[in-house]
Amino acid sequence: MGDGPYPPIGLLLREWRGARGMSQLDMALECGMSARHLGFVETGKTKPSRDAIGRFADALALPLRERNALLLAAGFAPQYAERDLATPALEQACSAVDLILRHQNPYPAFVLNRHFDVLAANEGAMRINRLVMQGRESRHANLLRQIFDPEDFRPVILNWTEVATGFLRRLHDHLAATPGDGPGRALLAELLSYPDVPQEWRYRRIGDAIEPVLTLDFRSPAGPLRFFETITRFAAPLDVTLDELCIDCAFPADELTASVCARLAADGAA
Repeated sequence: MGDGPYPPIGLLLREWRGARGMSQLDMALECGMSARHLGFVETGKTKPSRDAIGRFADALALPLRERNALLLAAGFAPQYAERDLATPALEQACSAVDLILRHQNPYPAFVLNRHFDVLAANEGAMRINRLVMQGRESRHANLLRQIFDPEDFRPVILNWTEVATGFLRRLHDHLAATPGDGPGRALLAELLSYPDVPQEWRYRRIGDAIEPVLTLDFRSPAGPLRFFETITRFAAPLDVTLDELCIDCAFPADELTASVCARLAADGAA
């Protein structure tokens, strides 16, 4: 380890190359430098310039948080800010998010970060939550914990195995793309510790058949409700928070679900 909180940049580069399946020669060619020079960086014999770190990050297709980590590991200041959504600098982005949430009504929509924490939800989501949970409050502010915890949403999800494995696949995909995400790996371990969760789910199951659209089927007093989801992200964000943000919008998969959402909205407006 280095003197600071970050591992040596050479170690980070080797880990990222391994995660991306790139040889040293492949990456050197992608970065426009010799494999010898890249090797010197990875062994700590040469300190890379800020420009070289940018080329490494581009070649490895790193998210903004990991680009900052490379810069910090090499002794440079981070390039991208990580602002709270409430800051004035993100006012326009927040307005766009709020607009999507409002326009998704009467159907559910919520905002997630990279660890599936629910940062915001629209009225449609809260109405459906109250209906399927019959007034009980969720124990968690994290979507994956809500899905896996037997004391939370799990009992009302009719197709729980499909939903749980579908969302776990998303977490596995994130961890495969971001291997240094310690909190993400801790979240995976926590999810696997819940009762009746098969331990083989610990591994990314690449060969499994995947349905074109995953539905979330809920048990409710109004009958079974079926939704499918779309995910919206910011294009080319220059802030870590926005880079990791996604807006998850649920749409009715049948007429009953659409009519229940419309009725709940009408009752709420009455």
